[in-house]
Amino acid sequence: MEVLFVCLGNICRSPTAEGVLRHKLREAGLQGRVEVASAGTGEWHVGKPPDTRSQQAASRRGYDLSAQRAQQVSRADFARYDLILAMDQSNLRNLKAMQPAQGKAELDLLLRRYDSSVDEVPDPYYDGEQGFERVLDLIEAACDELVIELKGRL
Repeated sequence: MEVLFVCLGNICRSPTAEGVLRHKLREAGLQGRVEVASAGTGEWHVGKPPDTRSQQAASRRGYDLSAQRAQQVSRADFARYDLILAMDQSNLRNLKAMQPAQGKAELDLLLRRYDSSVDEVPDPYYDGEQGFERVLDLIEAACDELVIELKGRL
């Protein structure tokens, strides 16, 4: 099983989701059974590490994002990944526009699947520290539910 998280630049929300899910899969004994990655629909940050503020907020909660580097979504990702989860409607629209007809990936919003009160993970890039904490709150709750779903699929 392979999961790809997607946001705009792959330096805030999607690398946070990647780090949180990797950690939760390890805790659930599913490490090695589910591959996890993240990417951006934009190309501006390719090769760069996650935003320092994302790394710091994640580190305070026990998640290490330091080894990650931004990459851009490619058409090949739709054949590789089983589940591609966008952080917001704009990125979901971009993914649907580039999805080949023969791709196996199931596309959805991360929060639509796991949180009925909120559809989108807000972009914290222009917010203060509380924006990054809010992103972590939403992603942690969604990843708890995602681990349950993945257990059922394996």
